Amino acid sequence: MYVIIAPIQIKDGHRDEFIAAMLDDARGSVSNEPGCLRFDVVQDAGDPNRIWLYEVYTDEAAFQAHTEAPHFIKWRDTVKDWREEGIQGAARGSHNIWPPDSEWK
Repeated sequence: MYVIIAPIQIKDGHRDEFIAAMLDDARGSVSNEPGCLRFDVVQDAGDPNRIWLYEVYTDEAAFQAHTEAPHFIKWRDTVKDWREEGIQGAARGSHNIWPPDSEWK
């Protein structure tokens, strides 16, 4: 499995429209990408303008395919001015330990 954990800081005044666009991308990912097993959008407990994405793909190639999907490109282009630059933190690709790959459905 290939796991992405990505923090995103939303600019003040753009939270609702950002979240709406983000949910469209999340739904498109799990509905239209066979290699996307999970796409969670998580609200930070201390900052309503900070979210965390937790994404699980079958492998890195499936994640790369995600970045070329029409719903991702639409999301990226829609929200580009609604994100804070420079304070996002690093989105990183990782590999899961638990549950093991064989237990993912």
